[in-house]
Amino acid sequence: MKKTVYLHVCKNIRPSLMPSRVAMPLYVCVTCFSFLHAVGLAAQSRPAQRSLRDSGPELAAEFLVQYRDKAVERWSQDIETLEQRDVVQRDPEDAILFIGSSSIRRWDTIEIDMRPYQVVQRGYGGAKYTDLAVFAKRLIHPHEYSALVVFVANDVQGKPEDHSPEQVEECARYIVEASRKHRPKAPIFFIEITPTQKRFSAWPFIRNVNTQLQKLSLSTPGAYFISTADHFLDSSGNPRDELFVDDQLHLNGDGYKKWSILIRRELDEVLQ
Repeated sequence: MKKTVYLHVCKNIRPSLMPSRVAMPLYVCVTCFSFLHAVGLAAQSRPAQRSLRDSGPELAAEFLVQYRDKAVERWSQDIETLEQRDVVQRDPEDAILFIGSSSIRRWDTIEIDMRPYQVVQRGYGGAKYTDLAVFAKRLIHPHEYSALVVFVANDVQGKPEDHSPEQVEECARYIVEASRKHRPKAPIFFIEITPTQKRFSAWPFIRNVNTQLQKLSLSTPGAYFISTADHFLDSSGNPRDELFVDDQLHLNGDGYKKWSILIRRELDEVLQ
């Protein structure tokens, strides 16, 4: 309707038939009206823009959409708790950022075990690569780290809803990209998923995930795979129960000491 009125008015503005002091101001007013109308239509045609903070976890990658709702429902409170720590705690200079699942969260002696490296610990229990990718920027970008270490062990548990090695690899690759954009020169280390008695029936499938993570690390500059599994198996190829707490899923003090030796060894080779 507005466009029709504009065209009709313009068609009938004849400077030769009216004084110039009338025609020119009228023409300018009509032209401005048309411009503002066009801007309004353009604004209406564009979807509303929201920041990541306003819209919740990361939405940039299309493949993450399938994981977002479940991640938000299950882990939003945990991520917000970690963000509160980001506000009140100051990171050590040149720290190593550890992110991942409960083995990272439960590591009470990490500052001692990882010496001389300074660490930032941002783990939450039950994490999977699929939700870690959803929250990647919120976990990574508040920190100025010299290296990123990732350990996640819950995508394959021997359940129908397990994720495939390809799904894990896709999410791990996204985490690498998120880190690269924030800290381009910081290497990324993926720790091998540990064999445990509780999930040993699924170990062949977990090994497939480890293989996929190792391939990703070998094919990605600045990414590294920390092999640990063999050190947690006995001579018969079974998990070493003495390195785990009673649930036979999480490491005990001796398990963390062995873990830290393997992690530090890889960090030394790359960072020093």
